[in-house]
Amino acid sequence: MKRLTFNLLILALFNTSVIYAREFHVSAKGNDTNDGSAIKPFKTILTAVKYAFPGDTITVHSGTYREWINPIRGGESDSKRIVYRAAPGEKAEIKGSEIITGWKNEKEGVWKVVIPNSFFRSYNPYQDSVFGDWFDRMGRIHHTGEVFLNGKSLYEKETLAKVLNPVPDTKIKDMQGSIYTWYCESDQNTTTIWANFHKFNPNKELVEISTRRTCFYPDKPGINYITISGFHFSQAATQWAAPTAEQIGMIATNWNKGWIIENNVIRDSKCSGITLGKERGTGHNVWSADKSIDGSIHYIEVTFRVLRNEWNKDHVGSHIVRDNIIFNCEQTGICGSMGAAFSTIENNHIYNIWAKRQFTGAEIAGIKFHAAVDAIVRKNRIHDCGRGLWFDWMTQGTRISCNLLYNNDLEDLFLEVNHGPFLVDNNILLSGASIKTQSEGGAFVHNLITGTVYMWSEPTRFTPYFLPHSTEIAGLSTIYSGDDRYYNNIFVGEGEKTESKANYKYGLEEYNKAELPLWMNGNIFYNGARPCKSDKNFIESSGYNPGVKLVDTGDSIYLHLNFDQKYYDHKGELITTELLGKAKVPKAGYEYPDGSPLKIDKDFFGHIRTVENSCAGPFVDLAKDKVILKVW
Repeated sequence: MKRLTFNLLILALFNTSVIYAREFHVSAKGNDTNDGSAIKPFKTILTAVKYAFPGDTITVHSGTYREWINPIRGGESDSKRIVYRAAPGEKAEIKGSEIITGWKNEKEGVWKVVIPNSFFRSYNPYQDSVFGDWFDRMGRIHHTGEVFLNGKSLYEKETLAKVLNPVPDTKIKDMQGSIYTWYCESDQNTTTIWANFHKFNPNKELVEISTRRTCFYPDKPGINYITISGFHFSQAATQWAAPTAEQIGMIATNWNKGWIIENNVIRDSKCSGITLGKERGTGHNVWSADKSIDGSIHYIEVTFRVLRNEWNKDHVGSHIVRDNIIFNCEQTGICGSMGAAFSTIENNHIYNIWAKRQFTGAEIAGIKFHAAVDAIVRKNRIHDCGRGLWFDWMTQGTRISCNLLYNNDLEDLFLEVNHGPFLVDNNILLSGASIKTQSEGGAFVHNLITGTVYMWSEPTRFTPYFLPHSTEIAGLSTIYSGDDRYYNNIFVGEGEKTESKANYKYGLEEYNKAELPLWMNGNIFYNGARPCKSDKNFIESSGYNPGVKLVDTGDSIYLHLNFDQKYYDHKGELITTELLGKAKVPKAGYEYPDGSPLKIDKDFFGHIRTVENSCAGPFVDLAKDKVILKVW
């Protein structure tokens, strides 16, 4: 009898867990008084939010949902999440905008609409301007709102005259698009928007304006283990995400742990697409509020406040951001101040970041992270941005691997005031400037680098470094320059006539001015790229051009190259933790996040690299003569 009672108890517990693993459905044709079942779905995602508990799934069907999803609960663990997903095979759009009709024609393509401020409820983006630490408004106001014509954003102007008589911006790629303009004025009662739609009648087209700060953001910390999968996010009036501020992108984690953001299309954010960032309580634009001390001192103070607010692996970070398409954001595709620690960012396609260039600032890139401790950034395609990747402050234990970067007009990779150790391996860096580093303690291994490399010290800023694989600060130091490792890379210049451009040089010549020791071995220098005097076992083939070229067929990206016989004859060392040693300042080794030793035994494609086939560059076992590789 006791055994039967025990078995019934176990069965009851099992059945309880099954009961509480529920799926709620949302449909544009639903009703919020329904029960959320597949045959009686809710109409809004926010209604489903109220019912979802750990282990539950919210499935959203085709339609456009104009709402801010503010989850009130998270999951309990990686295996007991709350999952938000678009129904398989269906397009579920979450927009931070509303449709605007009732436009009145003013003259020659210019239309006007007057909107009561009550329409915006608690937030009016046409009364709020983009603002924050390290933001440069370039002498004018930029509102957080935007105007969209058939899904394409127009260009805000600071005067009505520039809407009535638009002039194309010849400094950007979208010159023709830049003549589609708008201007706004707002008083206590109404907001008026003028827009130049040219040949389009806005009352017959889809015209939307941004009305919400974000699309998916919990307004409090402690909402962990959420999955967001398969949605189309767009048109939020996001604010500048400074590292010293609350960072709210179109999707934002708000100082939580264990989110998975995957398979989404994220576009047309005023500032940032995804933020894995800091919350407000530890400081919000503190430098703008107090200019009496330098911004770097403010950020050090913020860092210590964040540590007191449980910034550690148990409470913050460990996110996965993968397989997303992110574009048309004017600050970053993905950013995060300290909240990206222990995270994996992989297989994302990020492009057209900072394309309008109407404002600028020190936080703009395809991916911009502060304190990406033990983070992995791999297999991302990033192009047509200002900067591709920007790792700023406290990049320690970070691995930047197998990324494809090109057409970024500032540089592909910027490393600012970090002490290492960090590892940059198996990347394809094809922009005019490949690497700028104001850091030390880096290991650059098996990369293909066709742009310039620039390195310099920073003797005036003290920045933190940690005990290995933690967020516990071990000390602060300035940047001396050097203490870097370059093994088995291929550098390609632009020929002898252009091999030196003031401070920007092809190859490793720039490192001749480094103060700390260097380790360089097994590198190949083509077409005017030159080695550093510390380099060993290198090949310099100044007169040979391997013809590196990227071809975009629309569906795929192909890399064309043609190395000489010297490449095939040259062998490099297999790169290991033992070979790389320890970064000088933190006294920490190049190893996996769990502390185990690493070995760079796979190439860009995941093919096995051994002692026998360990050649320079990101590929092994290449055929001779002209090679064409599908790299995306």
